[in-house]
Amino acid sequence: MPARRTLAHVRPAPPRGLRRALLRPMGARAFMAVERSLPFRLVVWRLAPRLMRLTGGRLGALLPFPAGVIETRDPRNGRPHRRVVVYFHDGDRVIVVASKGGMAGDPFWYLNALADPDVLFAGAAHRAQAVTAEDELARLWTLADQVYPPHAASRAHAARSGRTIPLVQLVPTYHPARDDRTEDPRVGRDRRADVRGVRAER
Repeated sequence: MPARRTLAHVRPAPPRGLRRALLRPMGARAFMAVERSLPFRLVVWRLAPRLMRLTGGRLGALLPFPAGVIETRDPRNGRPHRRVVVYFHDGDRVIVVASKGGMAGDPFWYLNALADPDVLFAGAAHRAQAVTAEDELARLWTLADQVYPPHAASRAHAARSGRTIPLVQLVPTYHPARDDRTEDPRVGRDRRADVRGVRAER
């Protein structure tokens, strides 16, 4: 079983240098069309969480944007559903964007989190809350666009189908300094699910 890796603290600041150059084409229409294609979603969206887990999150360090694995539970059967998402920190909270590449319809992990807000992010327990206050959304979107500029293109594409991309705050409920002697119960449940086998991700 891959070891849990401490989540890197991401300050919401514009990318620089090589990261900035690599991110620029990701907001282009052609790149986003590839991202939304069925082959890309079937292969990359499903394979990336497995690779992140196998490498203990180290794969994320090679990406030009901060990325982590969010794990939610399917409310119909309790099985885990994992996706890689872009994130940044706002104080103690982790902010993630339910983008789905700007496609119509919210991602399954977001819908799962609304039904069961106890989630894992980078292997640690958090409680998910949708951000709804307009002033807070405006402030956090400004920060999100700094961290990952292609978000703006995703929002514009989503707006064409009448969709507003949600922002989610993850409040940590597991504190390593206090709880290391007792395993995070969500992690234990995650391990048991791995033994049973993870369903084919949607």
